This record gives sequence, C-alpha cells and structure tokens, in this order.
Amino acid sequence: MSFLRIVEADAPSETTLPPTGERIVERERQARMRRGILATAGALLAAPILVAHASPAGPIPQGNRGAEIKPTRSGFAEVNGFRLYHEIFGEGEPVVVLHGGLMTIPEMSSLVQPLARGRRVIAVELQGHGHSADTDRPLRVETMGDDVGALIEHLGLGKADVVGFSLGGHVALRAAIQHPDRVRRLVLLSTPFARSGWFPEVQAGMSQVGSKMAEMLKGMPTAIAARAWPQPERFPKFLDKLGAMMAEDYDWSAEVRRLPMPVMLVYPDHDAISTRHMAEFYGLLGGGLKDPGFLNPQFTRARLSIVPGTTHYNLHTAPEVGPIVESFLSDARTNPGGGETPSKSAK
Repeated sequence: MSFLRIVEADAPSETTLPPTGERIVERERQARMRRGILATAGALLAAPILVAHASPAGPIPQGNRGAEIKPTRSGFAEVNGFRLYHEIFGEGEPVVVLHGGLMTIPEMSSLVQPLARGRRVIAVELQGHGHSADTDRPLRVETMGDDVGALIEHLGLGKADVVGFSLGGHVALRAAIQHPDRVRRLVLLSTPFARSGWFPEVQAGMSQVGSKMAEMLKGMPTAIAARAWPQPERFPKFLDKLGAMMAEDYDWSAEVRRLPMPVMLVYPDHDAISTRHMAEFYGLLGGGLKDPGFLNPQFTRARLSIVPGTTHYNLHTAPEVGPIVESFLSDARTNPGGGETPSKSAK
C-alpha cells in the first residue's frame, strides 16, 4: 500500500463531517494535513526515495564523477556516553557531513564523493540512524550537536568544517552554536533557524511522526539498519522520540546572530521552508543588508545559494550542491585564517 493510501485510509469518513459549508472547510483542513504528512515523510525519506527516482536534480551520474572513493576507515567513537558511527573518506582539510532525518551515510554520497576528492570527509550517522543505535538517552538536537563537537575533538582534528542537510543541518547549527571553537566553517542545506520557517502543512506533518509509521518505514535504509541494533525493537520507540523532538518549538535567531564563523546557506528554489525565512536567516548572518559597493566590494562572511529546479526532498542529490559547497570552502574570503592545526596524533 502506498503512503498516500495509508494516509487516506486513516482520514475521517465524510459521513462524520458537518454539513455542506463546514464540510468543505473540514475537507480542506484534512487535505492540508495529508499534504503536511506527505511532506514530512518526504523530508524524512528523501534519500532512499530520491536516490532511485530523482529528477531533474538526481544523483551525479557515475560516469561524470570518476571512480567511487571508498572509506579509508569506519567505526564508533565513544562520545557523551554514546557510540557514534562514522566513516572517513579522502585526505586533506577535515569536513564533517551530517545526513537528514532517517537517512544514513550512503544517501549522502552525492555530496560526500565530490568533497572527498580533495578533503578528509567524516560522514556521521546520528543517534538512532544507521549503525548509531538508539539508547535510553533523550533525543535532542542540542545533544547531537555536542556529539559532533566531541567527535571533532576525539579525532584530534582541532577544527573542522561542518555540513548538514535538514535534520543534519539543525545538528550542525547547534554544534556551531555550542562549540564555535570546533567548527571552522558551517554549511547548512535546507535548514531553518526556527520551527516557524517550515510551511504550516510541514509543521503539521511533523507532529504526526511516531511509532505508528514503523511498519510503513520498514523498507527504508535506516529501518533496515536498525534490525542489527542490539535492541532492534527500539526503532518504533525511536520514531516516537523523533516525532516529539520535531514537534518542539524553537527559535535560535539570537544565537545565530552571534555565530563567529563563516556560514553558507543553500536552499532549493521550491523548499519546504519559506523564502521569507531564508532571507531572514541570511540577514541574521549579516548578509544582504546593504550594497557591498562597486570599486571595492565589501563582502560579509555569509553566503546564500539557491539551487533552481530542486525541492527539499532532492536537494542533497542535486549535482550542483557539491561544487557549490566546495567553492565556499575553497574561497579565501571565507577562510577564517587557518584556525587550530590538527594535532599530530589525529586519529
């Protein structure tokens, strides 16, 4: 059964609805809720669905990106009382890559692969995702942000660039807020700074995420990976924790204003986040507030990129994203001055 049919099957019967005018209003409300649930499922399941069916902004064709770069190492880091799985690709300046909700490392390959050609990419699976089995630890983006900061320290990297998509973007943002001494540059893909940045129907859908979706999600990569957890029965409970976290209100605007590192925001032109919110986020970072000048333009350390013909659900597979991120990380104007040099004992 398709997800749409599941949602429709769960919708109230029209026989229970009020008469005519109110029925139309109620019907529209239900339709908005269904769209919101679908949008949330799309945001959570973007990788496995769109890696197979992405169009027009699909994965980079294998023939255009050269031989696949394999991880040089993989394993678990003991951070904050939690076993955090990660894989390391390539050599060079370190960059941490964080996936979206219910995704795993392979679904981020369209970003990991191009970055790994000239950088050391540390791809992470967040709590409750992939190999990083969920535990009794509460699920909070702040805690996962601490995990990222601790991983950078654990690996002896000094500082690292951090790139996050959707849920991973939230975690990346919290890592930068909570551990600015560990984050050299920050790249956020399709990420708001406040819950209100999501369209209302998406917010409504987020509130529907929970264990009731476990059966429907059983074929997704992160659900398949959960079968190998020490306690695979935790996966439905994890969905309840995820839904509760996504339902919480937040607004990090005050903390965003104080970020000391260069930040790039990357959005699709048809996002689940409003364009008004994108512009506000860019403004909080100091971008787009005045004319930079003609003869000697004065740039801020903030960057904004809009990828045409993409949505929240396929941005991470768009072939433009890798070069966009690499350009930002290679730009001398966004180089914070070298920062802390990785220790000789870097693992």
